[in-house]
Amino acid sequence: MKKRIAVICNYELFEDRVGGMDRFYVAYDAKAKALGYKVDWFFSNHEAFDFFKNLNIYSPKGQQSVETFFKEFCSQNNKEYSVVMTHFIELCTPFYKWLKDYHKAYVLAVDHNPRPLHGFPLKKRLKNRLKGLWYSKYIDKFIAVSKYTKKHILNDYGHFLDNKTIVVYNGIDVEGFKKRIINNKNKFIVASHLRESKGIQDLISAVSLLDDDIKKQIKIDVYGKGPHEEFLKALTKKLALEHCINFKGSSSKLHELFCNYAYMLQPTYMECFSLSILESLSANVPVITTQVGGNLEVITHEDNGFIYLAGDVEALSNIIENIVFQKSAITKDVSTLVEKEYYLDKMVKQHIKLLPCT
Repeated sequence: MKKRIAVICNYELFEDRVGGMDRFYVAYDAKAKALGYKVDWFFSNHEAFDFFKNLNIYSPKGQQSVETFFKEFCSQNNKEYSVVMTHFIELCTPFYKWLKDYHKAYVLAVDHNPRPLHGFPLKKRLKNRLKGLWYSKYIDKFIAVSKYTKKHILNDYGHFLDNKTIVVYNGIDVEGFKKRIINNKNKFIVASHLRESKGIQDLISAVSLLDDDIKKQIKIDVYGKGPHEEFLKALTKKLALEHCINFKGSSSKLHELFCNYAYMLQPTYMECFSLSILESLSANVPVITTQVGGNLEVITHEDNGFIYLAGDVEALSNIIENIVFQKSAITKDVSTLVEKEYYLDKMVKQHIKLLPCT
């Protein structure tokens, strides 16, 4: 069989939201093609725009899942692949058995999926363990995007998977980010999908606890869209915070915008390994975030950011107050860690090494 790769992503492509994973997809495609692979991409949704002009992309219409679409596509077009990679797809499902039965492919499953703050309920844990026993054998390599993620793959599906589960950290195109060179006093950025688990409602509540004179001094710009957007805007209005919290929508220019802020705020409840954290640090903007997921693998409290417990609104409010009153500050260049460890080319090379015959 020819060297053909199918990359299946439960991920949407939008021109106004070109982020770290989008840049990874383009760089991976170019590297794989240079090695003689033909690459087909399957996304849950996409709009045609220039950034992805060199990728061969397919996506379903309507509400069909990308997994179902891929199965139908292969059947209708008599397509077979030697390698199949999945991103943002649930692990250890019958879909992986179908991949192995139909394609006899080498299957790589990348786990970006965050876990609930307090873990899955018992019923879900038992179900995952059974799925691991039944379907993990159809996945040749599990790729965790952080040590946190690997730990939970093993906890969820079985510690017998340790020998075929590896960590490949996310990376970003560090050269694309403008660095902050001035203080940008009391200016904060949020760059996040607007869903409940991202905790933006906690940030709004934390700001509401501040004295009025502090509220007058701060500016918080929120970039992103999502199902929680209208609720968050309504809460901001209800608490009379519209003068200091601004919703900016999605932007493909975040790599140029981060440098205009002093700190990034990320009050998240669920995270695997945050590309937004890497992007903020790359722009020399320290990060205020929670202890969840892989955050502690990058952010060190009072070194390149501030850490607090997810859901602790008062603690977040205190951090913001201390910054305004200059009781706390991160003054070092926080970009060096990303430049040394979490850059895009390293991520791409590590993924390419996982291909058979490379």
